[in-house]
Amino acid sequence: MAGRGPHGRTERRSPGELEGEVLAALWSTERPLTPAEIQVEIAGDLAYNTVHTILKRLYDKGLVLREVDGRRGAYRPAKDAAELTAQAMHEALDRGPDPVAALRQFVTGLSPDRERALRELLAARPV
Repeated sequence: MAGRGPHGRTERRSPGELEGEVLAALWSTERPLTPAEIQVEIAGDLAYNTVHTILKRLYDKGLVLREVDGRRGAYRPAKDAAELTAQAMHEALDRGPDPVAALRQFVTGLSPDRERALRELLAARPV
């Protein structure tokens, strides 16, 4: 949500932040949502055209799917939050010069609970 800046003006949210809010709204339901429904879900402080533009960007990136019912379009996420996070992690590792070093840094920064969960997942994975 946009906050107030030091001079009382509303701070603009970044496109990434807005995309995250729209995806969160879509992930919160089992059914496709129209731009108007998404606008209400994210507190309605964005113009309808802004929501529609964000949905178009997400569609162009392959992050949402559009279902057309007459003239009215509704959107649903192409992937759930866990799938999208895993994809981002894989892409980040593929971009780096030393993926093993990146994994080492990632693992050393895990909380004990997350490290335990990771160890359990790795132990259960078929080789």
